[in-house]
Amino acid sequence: MTVGAAPTSVFDADLPTLEYAAEETPAAVYPRLQAAQRQAPVAMGPFGPEVLSYRLVRSVLRDPRFQIPPGLNMLSQGISSGPLWDKVVNSLLCMEGDTHQRVRGLASKAFTPRATLRLHDTMVAVMNELVDQIAAAGRCDVVTDLARPYPVPIICALLGAPREDWQRFSAWADDVFKAFSFTVDLRDVEPVVMHAWGELDDYVDDMIARRRHSLTDDLLSDLIRAEDDGDRLSASELRMMAGGLLLAGTDTTRNQVAASVHVLCEHPEQWGLLKEQPELAMRAVEETMRHSPIACGTLRLLAEDAELDGYLFPAGTTVLVNTAAANRDPSVYDDPDRVDITRDGAPPILTFGGGVHYCLGANLARREIAEALNVIASRLLNPRTAGPVPWKPMVSLSGPTSLPIEFDT
Repeated sequence: MTVGAAPTSVFDADLPTLEYAAEETPAAVYPRLQAAQRQAPVAMGPFGPEVLSYRLVRSVLRDPRFQIPPGLNMLSQGISSGPLWDKVVNSLLCMEGDTHQRVRGLASKAFTPRATLRLHDTMVAVMNELVDQIAAAGRCDVVTDLARPYPVPIICALLGAPREDWQRFSAWADDVFKAFSFTVDLRDVEPVVMHAWGELDDYVDDMIARRRHSLTDDLLSDLIRAEDDGDRLSASELRMMAGGLLLAGTDTTRNQVAASVHVLCEHPEQWGLLKEQPELAMRAVEETMRHSPIACGTLRLLAEDAELDGYLFPAGTTVLVNTAAANRDPSVYDDPDRVDITRDGAPPILTFGGGVHYCLGANLARREIAEALNVIASRLLNPRTAGPVPWKPMVSLSGPTSLPIEFDT
């Protein structure tokens, strides 16, 4: 771009073309992302403009003109009304403006360092119990044996639900999460999603009713206590936050634990470092999420014309903010394809978003993954992959579908 020149619409600019199929995995697409990134900070992808550079991705995530599309992926399937639409657009993820600011401000009072700290023992105990079941075998599938069952008992503990109900929560999460998939026909799954969501809402309503009479030391009680100048979360907002926490904290954690273990298995020297220095666990989370995130991007819709770095993004344009590309931008990360859990001085990864929509549970997620990695590193000797490790597509929530490993006993 020429300094001082009038901004050029992204649709008229000579942008690199970025092509990939809906079923392709992040590893398969990365070389094309990096080739396009070397040419320009924006590319024209299969779904429209894609922002690729770290600097521009960070700017877009912080710019209120780039808003979460109503209903997320639902508009792309022609859905703009109905019960499922109402549930999704009224979630914290889709809220904008004053409503979002109010609900997030109240809810943030419950997401304190103390809330994360009180779950430390639960996280360690849950992963240790899972490892106990496979430790003598010398092999396991990390996805099915460790990662998949790990987060739901922790979410139950966070909300104050009995641990014996974790399988019910797990089933609800599986069904409701289908509403956020880019790879299924939402009309086909809507009855299943709404049935599961209704059961979850009823369960949470009962929990809220009991908590109002006897507050305890859990997140739901903290959400009920949260108040600002006399304003509190309503019953429907409490229900939405509890359900949103289950959804946001289940599949993401499952997939990222498996993805991070996969990365470390492919770099045994990094496993060795983590085993010897467990204090590196949070850095290991950051580095494996930078290198191999399971959430590769997010959509934004232009509420008005916006000019950034000489590019004009017209109002009404849907933009894919490619955080995976930004996390490997060579202009900000030295040797970005290298995995190094001692990497120092690097800018923060953008996987958790930015601006007003920065992930409310980011610190909790980091801690949860870190504790899982520490337990696995300390207990499984010399873990290595023992077969193919297929991943889900980049355009959905990615991560390994299977991760067979062997280890010394």
